Amino acid sequence: MRQWVRSAIAAITAVVVLALVVLGAQWLRALPSVQAWLVEYSGHSELPDNTPTGVPAWLGWQHFLNAFFIVLIIRSGWMVRTANRPEAYWIRTNTGMIRTKNTPKRMSLDLWLHLSLDALWVLNGIVFYIILFATGQWMRIVPTSWDVIPNAVSSALQYASLNWPPENGWINYNALQVLAYFAVVFVAAPLAVISGLRMSAAWPKNAEQLNKAYPVEAARALHVRVMLFFVAFVIVHVVLVLTTGALLNLNHMYAAQDAQSWTGFWIFVVSVAVMVAAWFLARPAFLSPIASLVGKVSR
Repeated sequence: MRQWVRSAIAAITAVVVLALVVLGAQWLRALPSVQAWLVEYSGHSELPDNTPTGVPAWLGWQHFLNAFFIVLIIRSGWMVRTANRPEAYWIRTNTGMIRTKNTPKRMSLDLWLHLSLDALWVLNGIVFYIILFATGQWMRIVPTSWDVIPNAVSSALQYASLNWPPENGWINYNALQVLAYFAVVFVAAPLAVISGLRMSAAWPKNAEQLNKAYPVEAARALHVRVMLFFVAFVIVHVVLVLTTGALLNLNHMYAAQDAQSWTGFWIFVVSVAVMVAAWFLARPAFLSPIASLVGKVSR
């Protein structure tokens, strides 16, 4: 009963705070000085002249793969963090392609899944970075002018007042989107890798000075906060995609088309079904045969 009461109070508080934010933003937008400022800073920064237009098909595939890995990494990471007693364990076979002098350490199957997904996500991220810079698409998500700051504030005010800023993601994201995507790609992702690597067995245990400068406790705290950032980003991102022109946005992201059709929607539905299926299949009964290919699974 106490838990239900706390949840109800938290929900009511969130609704009240959200309502106050909306009312405050609408009051600000009614001020003549703010209206003039919004005319000067519409929410979009100018892009370099040679910035490519549109969302190529490879970016749509990368979007799906990154979403797929992130969702399962969050799930497996939370399972590792909250499980009292793992249902199964895994130990690497030391006779395959990867051989070490020291005996491999046993780990929970949940941790094996988490580390395997991490490796695939990092590999996919390397491919993403290479293509991003090779095609010039980086110019769409990297701030190139300081006016991105006031334009981002303008976009935030417009979102908060429930009067969305003009959307034209095929050509130019608004400044708040640019900062958000930049933070995800070039800040949060590297921090997730660096903090995860510090907690892994690959980190040198005997490097006393390095370990003192970067203690595992700090890495663990950072890793959790990065996870919470990704969760918040995914929630806000999905809500805005579906409320600011769902068909057009989904066509941009999944069908590489700047058109009002249902193609992107149905590809999105299939991708969500794949992620939901993977979420429920991430259990020992399904994972054990796969993990047994590169190690030994035990209860």
